[in-house]
Amino acid sequence: MSYRRAFGSLLLAATLATPALAQQATDAVAPEAPSAIAEKPAVHARTQMVAAANPLAAEAGLDVLRAGGSAADAVVAVQAVLGLVEPQSSGLGGGAFLTWYDAQTGQVTTFDGRETAPEAATPELFLGADGKPLGFFEAVVGGRSVGVPGVPRLLETVHARYGKQPWASLLQPAIDLAEKGFAVSPRLHAMIEDDAGRLDTQPATRAYFYDTAGAPLAAGTVLRNAKYAESLRAIAAGGADAFYKGAIAEQIVAAVNGHPTNPGRLSLADLAAYDVKERPAVCAPYRGLSVCGMGPPSSGALTIGQILGMVEPFDLATLGPDDPESWRIIGDASRLAFADRERYIADSDFVSMPKGMLDPDYLEARAALIRRPTATPDDLVTAGEPPWDKAELRLDGLVFDMPATTHFTIVDAQGNVASMTSSVENAFGSRQMAGGFILNNQLTDFSFAPEKAGMAVANRVEPKKRPRSSMAPTIVLGGGKPVYALGSPGGSSIIPYVATTLIGLVDWKLDMQAAASMPHMVNRFGTYELEAGTKAEQFAPDLEALGYKTKVGDLNSGLHGIAISAGGLVGGADPRREGVAIGD
Repeated sequence: MSYRRAFGSLLLAATLATPALAQQATDAVAPEAPSAIAEKPAVHARTQMVAAANPLAAEAGLDVLRAGGSAADAVVAVQAVLGLVEPQSSGLGGGAFLTWYDAQTGQVTTFDGRETAPEAATPELFLGADGKPLGFFEAVVGGRSVGVPGVPRLLETVHARYGKQPWASLLQPAIDLAEKGFAVSPRLHAMIEDDAGRLDTQPATRAYFYDTAGAPLAAGTVLRNAKYAESLRAIAAGGADAFYKGAIAEQIVAAVNGHPTNPGRLSLADLAAYDVKERPAVCAPYRGLSVCGMGPPSSGALTIGQILGMVEPFDLATLGPDDPESWRIIGDASRLAFADRERYIADSDFVSMPKGMLDPDYLEARAALIRRPTATPDDLVTAGEPPWDKAELRLDGLVFDMPATTHFTIVDAQGNVASMTSSVENAFGSRQMAGGFILNNQLTDFSFAPEKAGMAVANRVEPKKRPRSSMAPTIVLGGGKPVYALGSPGGSSIIPYVATTLIGLVDWKLDMQAAASMPHMVNRFGTYELEAGTKAEQFAPDLEALGYKTKVGDLNSGLHGIAISAGGLVGGADPRREGVAIGD
């Protein structure tokens, strides 16, 4: 039976229940669960826009823009509110990557606010007493998994470079909301409920996220956070130093190292030494455009660039999104790119990287593997041999990479663009709180197994190292000007989410909302994952006929993007979450 059909039939058609976060047979877990699907229209604006995962955060950002603030100012306000109303995903206790387009210079740059491992961390951090890797939640819940947070220093760094409004004023909306209280959203309620057995076992999170009877806070409950307001007031007065030194830092270290069963190794010196790194954007060509984003320690831009480079020789525009052949090409390009990712990408401050992962000749040779009528055989889907300056042996590691994350995109009236992905890793991070905010478990993005056969894994734990990420805040340039800005949460699925959204925008001429709403079909490691409750399920027979195993399940993105043209802005917010795009 053929499943070629009008593209309208591909659009999300069913409301999905929020599933429990379940541990898989591989001992990995799903990222944040999806909310109920809610169809959303594309949003149009003339000069300025914010697309973010919660309306309260988006409104705070737009208010800053309306007051004459820049996109960098709005970044501060949006993140501060998100850390309050969407604490399971991001916040002061987490890390972030920002891709920035500067309208004055016409340049794209990136800022690395990724967490770092403590000085006392060792490659054996996630090995048990028996020398074997710990189970995922065994490692996560407690202090062991907490890295030095990067968000506060990132916000300060970007504001100092590009901000226009007073720093303290940008934190005030979140302070007011924390003191007056906000209504627990249906999504936050569902996330609390889904994390039973973990979130309610830790004293601080149990006291904050559950009522006096021990039940998850109901949707609509007014939740206040005086401790968060106090932390923000200190940061408003003293800058990021008030976070990395003094009372807040002492609270963080006490929470991490004082955990009774799973303590960490964080010190006050680790916090005081944290710095944000500005890094050159990684840009890859695609159909006359330049797709720019975050390089190592993120694998996002390189892996997306590889996928796009491998599919570019194929006429996806003519095939269209309804043809299983399109998804065979995209899926096999993703598999090949992920094979390289697993082998080579890590924090480039600690390990050498092949220089030629985006080399056109290399990608052409990789694309040749896809030129076949059926799925590329598994034995051919291995890491390639991209050009090196100096080749080094690399081994694949054991990495879960299942973060809870958020993404927001901002365009201001001057044409500056911010694309920022922010995370605490797993939903509710380490399940520890300090100063009214969740502490990350980002260290579990390192390989749990530091070596194989006596040889080191690139993404192993090392002191002060930043764990590999999949976050992919992206800005696409056409003729040197931004035309799209987008990103998503979703663990390592972020990479195919963003890549296929770009294909939807560029090849299939969808608007930003339609591209963000496409049903997900993802192939990272061989099995084709099809989004439950959508028409993607109906591709299973055709994909199986092409030689793939298929699996239907929840694929929770949080795509938030803006298309930019001389005619104005078009925003899209993922229908799987509570986000919005708003603008003037």
